[in-house]
Amino acid sequence: MTRSEFDDIRAHIDAEADHPGDLLRVARSLLSDLEDARMREATLRAHYLRLLTAARATAAAEAAGYPEPLTFLTDELAKRGQLPAGEEEVHRILADARTAAALLACLEQASAPPAGKGPRVRRCAGTSRPLPR
Repeated sequence: MTRSEFDDIRAHIDAEADHPGDLLRVARSLLSDLEDARMREATLRAHYLRLLTAARATAAAEAAGYPEPLTFLTDELAKRGQLPAGEEEVHRILADARTAAALLACLEQASAPPAGKGPRVRRCAGTSRPLPR
């Protein structure tokens, strides 16, 4: 849901606070939207895991000296219809990749704190490990 949809729901709840039927309908709608979002997230995680597994298998196959190490990656991309179809698309994909890499580099530079200034910030490396105290 967008922020404006949440704002609309808040305004509706405030205006119709004495009508429990309306609030129940809004709650059901929100729960349905949350369930849809969770399903989309699970699907995206599964696609990401398949792609990551294929990329790791490709790197391992190259390290092991397999004759066609890209097979794992190209098969996974082909399943999703993501292989470039022609030369124009190849150039567009490469340009998109260069642009994305440049944007990420700019974001990383902008978000990196200056060395030696201010307090040290603790960052969690993963959700399953606690921060050291």
